Amino acid sequence: MSLPRRPDVPEPRLPRRPVRSPLSKEHSPVTTDVPARIEDLPRRQAQRRSLIVLVAAQVLSGAGLAAGVTVGALLAQDMLGSTGLAGLPSAVGTAGSALAAVAVGRVSQAHGRRPGLAAGYLAGAVGSVGVIAAAVAGSPVLLFLALFVYGAGTATNLLARYAGADLAAPAHRARAASTVLVATTLGGVAGPSLAAPTGHLAHALGIPDLAGPFLLAGAAYALAASVLAIWLRPDPLRLARALEAEAAAAPYRQPGDADGRPRPAVERRRPAVLVGALIMVVTQLIMVAIMTMTPVHMHDHGHGAAASGLMIAVHIGAMYLPSPLTGWLADRYGSLTIAAASGSALLAAGVVAARAPDDSVASFAVALALLGLGWNLGLVSGTAIITDAVPLATRARTQGLVDVSVSIAGATGGLASGLVVAVAGYPVLAIGGGVLALAIVPAVVAAARSR
Repeated sequence: MSLPRRPDVPEPRLPRRPVRSPLSKEHSPVTTDVPARIEDLPRRQAQRRSLIVLVAAQVLSGAGLAAGVTVGALLAQDMLGSTGLAGLPSAVGTAGSALAAVAVGRVSQAHGRRPGLAAGYLAGAVGSVGVIAAAVAGSPVLLFLALFVYGAGTATNLLARYAGADLAAPAHRARAASTVLVATTLGGVAGPSLAAPTGHLAHALGIPDLAGPFLLAGAAYALAASVLAIWLRPDPLRLARALEAEAAAAPYRQPGDADGRPRPAVERRRPAVLVGALIMVVTQLIMVAIMTMTPVHMHDHGHGAAASGLMIAVHIGAMYLPSPLTGWLADRYGSLTIAAASGSALLAAGVVAARAPDDSVASFAVALALLGLGWNLGLVSGTAIITDAVPLATRARTQGLVDVSVSIAGATGGLASGLVVAVAGYPVLAIGGGVLALAIVPAVVAAARSR
């Protein structure tokens, strides 16, 4: 038998937690019993859409990126008549990508990823047209100016990986960035394979055969810019900032926060940025140096454009295809562990390239596959370290500046590679790059100890 309730005692009520409704246009606080995780729905939907658009653009831009890798050094060697200067186009292109990285980073910081990335790809298309004009005119000066502008496409192709991680959860950032990277594989592998057909097309149009791949590059970069300009909405960086500001202004405490405001992603920001930058700088320098001179070395030993194109296709596939697995490993076991593995892969690449018989395409393909893998391990792990270390308020600008150092390293590797081969030979370049890769290991060990 239940006792009668006193009329002056209020009915007990459970506290109801105020949350922000994802369906409200202004995202105003409402009282609801919907689980808090539903608040992540707009972020997840926007992240999915951003990845789809970025992947489509990367497939196109990969073909543009591969053109310069495949025939840039050969075109310069043909126009200049010197093997010692064959690495100059790579150096000029990567110098241009350094300037483009700053510009794209600043535009993205001020206006969002969409205008920044679209402008970078458009500049790459303009540079491709300039290379074709230089080849027709036989002007080395115009060639180098055009390659400088063409480098903007390379910088934008790499900067796009950061856009993939803007809306990703912290535990999935490496995988999100690697998803954007792997999309480059399709265009990057198809581009070198089309070196011979585009050369035939160029010949039919009255253009030097070696400039043919830049016809493909110009069209690919222009289409990539159009895809981003039209469909990358909402802008991932601007939406991430808006969601962060909304979370900071929420009237309830966030999980793990002491004062209801989001915690900084990484407290020791500066050391983490330096370590991430060092990893990417070393891997870029070694990759560009060995990759640039391998087609020249093969050409000097009787291999044609088809063989060089096939080898570069294998190399680019190894650069980007392992990205999903690399991202998962970085999220699962830590970015520093994967960075250390990149040093080992690059050392193996240098040893195999140095010992490869001059008539063996397969040996050079294995060497460049290991080279691409080592670069991938270093780039994905370094990207994750940088993204975790920098807040959204300064993320795009800092990422652009970091990629400037990466581009400068590539320019240095490209310029020095031709001089080293001319003075000491290709095997010395290959083994020297492999030994230099070991510099990553002490940096990783120091970073691990500081944590």
